[in-house]
Amino acid sequence: MRLCITLLFAFIATIGFSQIPKGFKPLFNGKNLKGWHVSRTTHQGTTPNFYVEDGAIVASQQPFGQGGILLTDKTFRDFELYMEIKIDSFSNGGIFLRSNEGGAAYQVELVLPGNTGDLLGERIRVSKPGKATKRDSVWKAGDWNSFRIRMTGEIPHITLWINGVEMWSVQQTRNDFIAGATEGMVALQCHWTAVYSPAASGGMPLSSWIPGAKHRYRNIGIKKL
Repeated sequence: MRLCITLLFAFIATIGFSQIPKGFKPLFNGKNLKGWHVSRTTHQGTTPNFYVEDGAIVASQQPFGQGGILLTDKTFRDFELYMEIKIDSFSNGGIFLRSNEGGAAYQVELVLPGNTGDLLGERIRVSKPGKATKRDSVWKAGDWNSFRIRMTGEIPHITLWINGVEMWSVQQTRNDFIAGATEGMVALQCHWTAVYSPAASGGMPLSSWIPGAKHRYRNIGIKKL
């Protein structure tokens, strides 16, 4: 059964990403940001530029240096998440899983060059990270790539597939969320950057999101488990 599912997503990856897979419900209507909202409490910033263009959610910095996160209005516990992503180089973002309003979450990182596909923590310390060591073998540079993420359990078990190929499957050793939260929102991150001086960057220099760079997301769907 697991092999069949993997082959199905690999087939989807070869035919142009025309729609979300069967059994998934759309999280994005392709027209506007209904069902989503920008966080006003995150340290990332409060005026990121999220908008819809050509059937995709686009994330950019406007004004430059100001980031933020776009969250689903609904929360989710156990789920599979599917989306197709096209990211420019030198722009740091991520997919947040079970996020709270402030952006504390498990994160699948999106940054090129860098650790795209790796499992990290955002405002939490992940007890067991994941490393997408096979990403380069399936990645389509400058094009759309499919991400499927499965997250289950109070102590989360998280699995990532990129273009139908499993990158990692990680069982956490504990619930890393504050107060042991077991559900949260899906969020898309547009990372802030320091625009004044290297000393102010806090490890996020200008190259973390260069002027004009964009992340694009389309065919976003979720299946509750």
